[in-house]
Amino acid sequence: MKKFTVTSFQNAKDKGEKISMLTAYDFTTAQLLDDAGVDSILVGDSLGMTMLGYETTLEVTMDDMIHHTKAVVRGAKRALVIGDMPFLSYHVSVEDTIRNAGRFIKEAGAHAVKLEGGIEMVDKIKALVAAKIPVVGHIGLTPQSVNMFGGFKVQGKSAEQAQAIIDDARALEEAGVFAIVLECVPSELAKKITDIVGIPTIGIGAGKDCDGQVLVIQDVLGMYQGLQPKFVKRYKETGLDIIEATKAYINEINEGVFPAKEHTFTIKEEVLEKLY
Repeated sequence: MKKFTVTSFQNAKDKGEKISMLTAYDFTTAQLLDDAGVDSILVGDSLGMTMLGYETTLEVTMDDMIHHTKAVVRGAKRALVIGDMPFLSYHVSVEDTIRNAGRFIKEAGAHAVKLEGGIEMVDKIKALVAAKIPVVGHIGLTPQSVNMFGGFKVQGKSAEQAQAIIDDARALEEAGVFAIVLECVPSELAKKITDIVGIPTIGIGAGKDCDGQVLVIQDVLGMYQGLQPKFVKRYKETGLDIIEATKAYINEINEGVFPAKEHTFTIKEEVLEKLY
């Protein structure tokens, strides 16, 4: 299959084709998603909760992100891989932003980076684009700002909030991002933004009119037992399958059923007789 690139995002929007994106944090999952034909893989800072057991994304470090992004890049041959810039990796200065984003590209092999925020991040985004680092924006509910929002809440329900998100989208497009993630905003607002901007929008809890969709793979597969947002659709209950398989494994060990003869190696009797 043809490699999905930054320009493929724009081509898809221009042709009215939808863009599929999922998160992944390891080689095996990335390989499976890539084989299935997903367009883009986001190595999300959500790995803090899904892989590392943190309560929020705020504890995730750059080293965490680089480690997992490297693994995903090894598994993804077609999909465009996006590294999610963690909390405080781009907030302090333009120099820090370029240095940390550069690590995703140079060390980890990612094709682009994603960062949260709107108008206040324009100077950082312009600097990244000038450094030839492709950028995805992220507005609406921005999980790294969860303490400011007072929790994971839908954004843009008032006229003032909605206009601010539209202004952010316009500013991000002007700054040079090649796509914008819209998280937890009313579907009508997401549609309006999708119509306003010329670049693709990727929705998560933002309705079907976005140019594409992204979900966390553990949510899609029913593997994560923590927070279950309204926008999540569980396509499989793999978590229950894992529990069932593990229980069967434990039982077969206890009952002496596993390993069976077909799982076992043998040695010739005459060789055994020479041992003492």
